[in-house]
Amino acid sequence: MSRNEHPNPQFQRRSYMCLNGAWDFAKCLYTSDVEFTQKIEVPFCPESVLSGIGDRSFITDCVYSRTVEVTADDMRGRLVLHFGAVDYIATVYVNGRRVTEHVGGYTAFEADITPYVFEGQNRITVAVHDDVRENIPSGKQSKKPDSHGCFYTRSTGIWQTVWLERTPVNYIKAIKFYPQSDYKTVRVELLTEGCGAASICVFLNGKRVGEARGEVEYRHTFDIELSEIALWSVGEGNLYDVTATFGEDEVQSYFGFRIATYQGRKFMLNGKSVFQRLVLDQGYYADGIYTAKDAAQFAHDIALSKALGFNGARLHQKVFEQRFLYECDKAGYLVWCEFPSWGMKCDDIKALGVFVSQWSEVVEQYFNHPSIITWCPLNEAWSDLDNAKLVRDVRFVEAAYNVTKSLDPTRPCVDVSGGYHGRYTDIFDFHNYHSGAETVSYIEDIKNTDTLTMDTVYAPDSAQEQILYDCGLPLNASEYGGMLFAKSDDDGWGYRSVASEELFLAEYVQMTTAYLDCEKISGFCYTQLYDVEQEQNGLYSYARDKKFSDGVMRRIAECNTRVAAIEK
Repeated sequence: MSRNEHPNPQFQRRSYMCLNGAWDFAKCLYTSDVEFTQKIEVPFCPESVLSGIGDRSFITDCVYSRTVEVTADDMRGRLVLHFGAVDYIATVYVNGRRVTEHVGGYTAFEADITPYVFEGQNRITVAVHDDVRENIPSGKQSKKPDSHGCFYTRSTGIWQTVWLERTPVNYIKAIKFYPQSDYKTVRVELLTEGCGAASICVFLNGKRVGEARGEVEYRHTFDIELSEIALWSVGEGNLYDVTATFGEDEVQSYFGFRIATYQGRKFMLNGKSVFQRLVLDQGYYADGIYTAKDAAQFAHDIALSKALGFNGARLHQKVFEQRFLYECDKAGYLVWCEFPSWGMKCDDIKALGVFVSQWSEVVEQYFNHPSIITWCPLNEAWSDLDNAKLVRDVRFVEAAYNVTKSLDPTRPCVDVSGGYHGRYTDIFDFHNYHSGAETVSYIEDIKNTDTLTMDTVYAPDSAQEQILYDCGLPLNASEYGGMLFAKSDDDGWGYRSVASEELFLAEYVQMTTAYLDCEKISGFCYTQLYDVEQEQNGLYSYARDKKFSDGVMRRIAECNTRVAAIEK
């Protein structure tokens, strides 16, 4: 069985039972007499090689099914069926009876199946509908039959772990951690089903450093003073382990003690100015598409990034697995968490409901990760990508920011990354795929006039416009570079091609140094860490191999790790 590790180390019970592995599979609409003609290896999508199918055509409807053994012990409390993520609409049946439906391809959902099972063999069936040509969030999944430009292979159906767990009738529903600004107290919010006695025990390196007990009636907040403080910081993934009990239920979790905010233009981590040296990470894998072959790949990708001097990543147009964020948490690796907003018609306010319901799940489910230092609900979202002349509706962008801040006031939020911003944003960021010399010119405008001149990208006739920003806002170059290292554009797709290592390095250093030396800029994000299919502008290949000599790789790392002007 592949990927049998627990998918979410922030919320674990001992009763975890992994359901990954071989399932029956059919490409069709669901009926009570579906004829299953194939086997699929869950949790890999049917487009992937690892699924055992590798069908990259449009799969708009498909059905999964398998049996599970249920014991008498399983039925004494609640037997809960979990899905890490299913793209896009999943309808779940147990023994032919409809149990639940979930809409959204990037977040976890669950169902209490106790009323639907019996002792012995039980059949679980999942019917999926997914068509990226509809008005749905789909990120970088191609709406054309084949991949093209910066759009890649589709990922249909189950692409994260499926599992069962047992809980008592009264159980812990959720836990949230709020490190306090006194740097000695953590506030813990416990949500439960039912009333009863609860305890929270906090450990650091195996030593108990704080605890609290009390009666909980569905929701209770504990303030726990910690006897030892180990701050979560860049490269220092100090994590506190937590055991939460409520009646007969017990959950294992963890948190990192860190406070992320802005002070003027400076990004502050635990009161210290930190320049964000980020790289764009798309979260794609040649053999698994959306899903890594094993969890070790996550730590490997982070290590590749850190080897080049980056201290974090912008996780682009995809909600990554909880397990990936766990590795970021352990590594002290900064993250922008982004919604795969491409595919939605964000110029239409009527699409707001689709966005809010799904993005709210992301923020709630990923709230506890200390590595997430910025929420990014939308990317270049003020126009339909295929029609530059549609009227843009600013209310969508402003609502995205307000919803995010209402769900989580503790983190910075950029309303829409790249292009235009609405009236509400914590960060003014921009995307720039021009040459080193042009970048230097842009930075001079910022230094001298607080004006950013840039392509609006989706404006009619590619008109140049001046975007004025509030000079008190932090400024971030959240996409730049994108250079294709190749003899010609026929060797792959990139924003522009560079034919030699020497020229590539010179351009990289010129662009990156310009950002580092501008005291008004709080961070950058280079596009991108590794190639993805035909987009060949990564610093590593799609197989994660080096594309440059050791000397060039070393020079890139040296450039990235220079002290930034804003850090001095």
